Amino acid sequence: MNHISIICLGVRDMARSLAFYRDGLGFRTDCSEDTPRVVFFNTPGTKFELYPLDLLAQDISETAPPMPGGGFSGITLAHNVPRREQVDEVINLVRKAGGRVVKEPQAVFWGGYHAYFADPDGYFWEVAWGPNFAYDENGLLTKI
Repeated sequence: MNHISIICLGVRDMARSLAFYRDGLGFRTDCSEDTPRVVFFNTPGTKFELYPLDLLAQDISETAPPMPGGGFSGITLAHNVPRREQVDEVINLVRKAGGRVVKEPQAVFWGGYHAYFADPDGYFWEVAWGPNFAYDENGLLTKI
């Protein structure tokens, strides 16, 4: 588990954030919409993602979504895996290492399989497999 696949920022205003990163700073993306549900930027190695803050909090926990100021910073780190069963393997490793599983492995609306855990300092990580994810010869995520 020695790499970060995606850095996701929970944003309060998708249009404003997309305009800042895509239009203002020149981050490259295939997204041409101004208010997409989610956007991924084509950065080398680690991918960069924007996702609505409230939806990101609900994705971690539908019953008790964490919110900024309440222990959730609005940022998650992601570790993507090439095989579905690796999500379970990583979560088992997290349990053994003393991490807190906050969302058990499960299928998600976009066709993948994922889980969330918190590290000892409370930083949230998503572990995810996707049917369209592709990796290069170095194990770096090249397609989402």
